[in-house]
Amino acid sequence: MVSGNPEFIAVYGRRRIGKTFLVRRYFDDKFDFYSTGIYQGTKKEQLKAFNRQLEYYSGRKWTVAKDWFDAFAQLREYLETVGGNAPIVVFLDELPWMDTPKSRFIKAFEYFWNSWGATNNRMKLIVCGSATTWMRENVLSDKGGLYNRTTRSVYLAPFSLYETEQYLLSKGFSWNRYQIAECYMILGGTPLYLQMLERGLSLSQNVDNLFFAQNAPLSREYDFLFRSLFKEATLHRQVIELLAKKAIGMTRMEIMSAINAEDGGALTQSLRNLCDCDFIRQYTAFGKSERGMIFQLTDLFSLFHLRYVKNYRGQDEHHWQNMVDSPSRRAWSGYSFEQLCLHHIRQIKQKLGISGVQSDVCAWKGKGGQIDLLIDRRDQTINLCEMKFSQSEYEITKSYDEHLRERAEMFRSETKTRKALHQTFITTYGVKRNMYSGNVQSEVKLDDLFVV
Repeated sequence: MVSGNPEFIAVYGRRRIGKTFLVRRYFDDKFDFYSTGIYQGTKKEQLKAFNRQLEYYSGRKWTVAKDWFDAFAQLREYLETVGGNAPIVVFLDELPWMDTPKSRFIKAFEYFWNSWGATNNRMKLIVCGSATTWMRENVLSDKGGLYNRTTRSVYLAPFSLYETEQYLLSKGFSWNRYQIAECYMILGGTPLYLQMLERGLSLSQNVDNLFFAQNAPLSREYDFLFRSLFKEATLHRQVIELLAKKAIGMTRMEIMSAINAEDGGALTQSLRNLCDCDFIRQYTAFGKSERGMIFQLTDLFSLFHLRYVKNYRGQDEHHWQNMVDSPSRRAWSGYSFEQLCLHHIRQIKQKLGISGVQSDVCAWKGKGGQIDLLIDRRDQTINLCEMKFSQSEYEITKSYDEHLRERAEMFRSETKTRKALHQTFITTYGVKRNMYSGNVQSEVKLDDLFVV
């Protein structure tokens, strides 16, 4: 923050990701003014909280403002008394929560910045919000008075496998990478959830304590996430819970039909919101136009909750430990590992040596089969990816080898592609060498995903 110009910085990303921690740590909690929105607070409550912070930082009494225009006028009056040449640092946290219905918060906020903040070279304004769509529509891509006003934006994403490992090492955990991957498949690389882990317990014991024990801290987290991110979350949850049952994803028309939704702005907005907040991704299926766009659930925490926590009724506080080798857990781990791979496409491409090759990442569903991950490359090659989460080397059997070859030929026949098809296996410990492993052109192991 050494620039000699006014700065308007937006920090955004989903809840529990560490946005507030990042800002407070960077500035060592030394702000000239700091205030945060109140979850589901009224306009009156928001203004009162703002007033208390103003009194704390200014050291004087202020009348509680009647509206946000008055509140920001008071803030300006106080900040003008901050002497010296040092930057004036203002941090407004959870900005979307301050914007209550009919409060005209955004109008007052943009007037404050445009009329004074943007003209003061000492001014460093940081705003933060978990409602990612709100931040993008009202701050980052606003078509009104805040258009093109942010000088910098910081999008905070969940940890990668590498970052998760580094965090756990810093806390004294001695888990192997298989355990870290499984942890990632449950908690999704969310810093606050990782912070709840207890070093002296196994991963399974931690999962039981976090989700299945009496008053488990994450047992209701899924519900809170939706309430805090979206004002009207019913449709959002319907979409998520539908996609959790469809590994390869669904088209917009399929979603509409399944939940009896109208083809209108509400569904469009919900899908955009869920993409913005990293719950789902959208991609074009191989060989399809944009009209065939697929929506797929990629949020690992939501997937785990819907599969195991949503309908749990508290009968077994060792629920996860007792499912250690159940068919249900094996099926979940297979699907979750596929999603983990989608979160680490850059690392996969790096291992394959194609980081610099333009490519599309997609899936394919044909008349008699499907491929969950394709890397369609401009160098006339397509990687047909198989993702396998196993506790040892993965062994390709005679029947599975036949399945892979038949599916490749079916893919070539139905798509009419002339590109070279490479069978690519992404596994935990590699492919076991036998008479069928020679048909695998390239391999990616779990260790390869733990790179920067």
